[in-house]
Amino acid sequence: MFDLSALDLARIQFGFTISFHIIFPAITIGLASYLAVLEGLWLWKKDDTYLELYHFWSKIFAVNFAMGVVSGLVMAYQFGTNWSFYSQFAGSITGPLLAYEVLTAFFLEAGFLGVMLFGWNKVGRGLHFFATLMVALGTLISATWILASNSWMQTPQGHEVINGVVVPVDWFAIIFNPSFPYRLAHMVTAAMLSTALFVAASGAWHLLRGNRSTAVKRMFSMGLWMVLFTAPLQVVIGDMHGLNTLKHQPAKVAAMEGHWSNTPGEGVPLILFGLPDMEAETTRYKVEVPRLASIILTHSWDGQIPGLKEFAPEDRPNATIVFWCFRVMVGLGMLMVLLGLVGAWQRWRGKLYSSPVLTRFALWMGPSGLIAILAGWYVTEIGRQPWVVYGLMRTKDAVSNHSAMTLSVGLVILVVMYIAIFGLGILYMLRLVKQGPQDHAEEALEQMPSVNQRPARPLSAADESLPTTPDNP
Repeated sequence: MFDLSALDLARIQFGFTISFHIIFPAITIGLASYLAVLEGLWLWKKDDTYLELYHFWSKIFAVNFAMGVVSGLVMAYQFGTNWSFYSQFAGSITGPLLAYEVLTAFFLEAGFLGVMLFGWNKVGRGLHFFATLMVALGTLISATWILASNSWMQTPQGHEVINGVVVPVDWFAIIFNPSFPYRLAHMVTAAMLSTALFVAASGAWHLLRGNRSTAVKRMFSMGLWMVLFTAPLQVVIGDMHGLNTLKHQPAKVAAMEGHWSNTPGEGVPLILFGLPDMEAETTRYKVEVPRLASIILTHSWDGQIPGLKEFAPEDRPNATIVFWCFRVMVGLGMLMVLLGLVGAWQRWRGKLYSSPVLTRFALWMGPSGLIAILAGWYVTEIGRQPWVVYGLMRTKDAVSNHSAMTLSVGLVILVVMYIAIFGLGILYMLRLVKQGPQDHAEEALEQMPSVNQRPARPLSAADESLPTTPDNP
């Protein structure tokens, strides 16, 4: 396929599946916590508007949760099919970490998810709230184990290599590896921020169409409050994560900055825009701010960071992709901070719900959190190349012995199936968003599963029919 090697196709296949998968857990983490907040406020304030919002967003959560589970299974199988030599080399570490995720987070979610989605008329309010809290906790525990495994691949420690195989010697060091705290905080905050933008955009959509119900206003307000606090926090966490990456993966930072070499005695400029040229070993058409990269990355006027030329060509990541993905992530992050500030300004002026500029801004920023997550993930994974386990195993040594034709067929099947299945699921979620919250909390309770119903899957919580398609009449 297009003269791509088996290695290229295996990487594209895994990148494609993870690009679909990562958006669902991100929304699951954020919505689970949002639902816990909504139910807690309902129990505390006795305000049925929170119940209306809970019922509305729980349907979207159910659909999203189901798609996240299904898309994640494919990735797990790819470790054995496409990356068997990696599994053989590092399976003694990644295997147990993923098993811990199943034994703790997945079992916790599975045990309480049914009560959360279908237990309104079967258990007391206190127990139902506890179930919601446990599901939210389960999503956070899941993120912890997944990030521990991936972070170990970025900054491995606590192991020995014996006879060509990684052997764990210190599980505490493996789990709490140098990049883990920063990457966990960065990802969880990104999930909360992405969900807040999604919620605010949903409220903005209804406001622009004349729906000014209390529930719509409240979710718009709550979303913007969350953006106001989490967007600046994410900037701070991102800066700390960047400094940690500079210490442990300097080639990645050099690619992010499009930085090739240092001039003795001079600080490093921050390149705002440009086009890194891997063959010419330079960044063309660059627009830069003198010394700003030194101030950000070394906190000094003339501090320097390693340039890409200090690394052998075979040890350099693709600077063009990493450079631009990083700018997409940072640029969207700055817009998120701006949205939070504009929302605070209009709230202070008493025009939070009547400003067309703010509502349209919030609407257009709805998918920005997920786009930023994808861009950041590409920076992380492509910037780690050519290593699958940084400094220990190269990606080319991890791929299975499959032909390019076999991987091409698999990739085509995955693309068709993913677009059909998850594309339909995303359209379904957007249709649920379009319908908006129920007008009355009593109606919301009445529409929840009755005592005699026995739902068999999370999708049963979404009581709307699937959209009509040629394959789904």
